Amino acid sequence: MVINDVVWLQLFTVLIYFSSFSNSDPEPIHDYCVADTKTTRDFFLNGVPCINPNQTMASHFATSALSKPGDMNRFKFNVTLTDTNNLPGVNTLGLTMARIDIAVNGLVPPHSHPRASEVTILLEGSLLVGFVDTSNHLHTQRLRPGDSFVFPKGLIHFLYNTHVKITALAVSGLSSQNPGAQISSIAAFTSNPLIPDEVLTKGFKISGQDVVRIRSNLGG
Repeated sequence: MVINDVVWLQLFTVLIYFSSFSNSDPEPIHDYCVADTKTTRDFFLNGVPCINPNQTMASHFATSALSKPGDMNRFKFNVTLTDTNNLPGVNTLGLTMARIDIAVNGLVPPHSHPRASEVTILLEGSLLVGFVDTSNHLHTQRLRPGDSFVFPKGLIHFLYNTHVKITALAVSGLSSQNPGAQISSIAAFTSNPLIPDEVLTKGFKISGQDVVRIRSNLGG
């Protein structure tokens, strides 16, 4: 599906409103800081060094990275992100955009973004979404095209395609240039080095054989 100009305008309006209430990253001290992605660096900092502002072009603030779906993974979903390589003008602005494609019966498993809140707009299909708060309460909602849902920063959440025929398409905005993503099951069972089996058996109340089976299922 080609995402039209009206959808992009709606998305950017939501992102601007959303980011004004969620300043995860340091505030920029210039109008913009277009990322210098060509110079080799031997140091690291929050964000990427800027090019000379006199060399800035409108194309630095535009991207077609989200216009096409990517290849589905084992969970039958794909997430395509903007970053300073495909959208240099986003550097230091505290924003990331994502295109989310979820196949029929596909799932973005329970996961979290340690550095960002997220707002998701469903464009096609049907989604069951939800998050669990720190009191262990589950908040869920069924989304139809045009609906939006907010996932608070750092909380475990999921997106599940409930449509029987249509691949779900959603666009998300996240309140950090580098939100991070950690799938709970992958982190628990396929970390490097592995979490000791006795920790997992006690923590999840499962057997050692269960640990082996789950790791195998997850590719660990």
